[in-house]
Amino acid sequence: MEKEKHHIVPYKTYFYILISLLVLTFMSIGITKINLGGYSVLGALIFSTIKSVLVLYWFMHLKFDQPFLRFMVGFVTLVFLAVIFITFLDYYYR
Repeated sequence: MEKEKHHIVPYKTYFYILISLLVLTFMSIGITKINLGGYSVLGALIFSTIKSVLVLYWFMHLKFDQPFLRFMVGFVTLVFLAVIFITFLDYYYR
């Protein structure tokens, strides 16, 4: 732990990420007001995915972590998506 490299992120970067998260939140709320049928859920999921990537990358400092941790987060994300996909397949073919 003592050999870890410390990183300093300027407050301006956090401010830009905060503004981006707020804009994406309002966009995900706004997309539900537009009648896109089934695509409004898809749009809201895309916005929430982008927001979660921003939070993971900047606020949880995944950007500055070791590549192994990034690999593990990616692997867990792929497993989660596979479980969701299998669940939707099960629901679709019932």
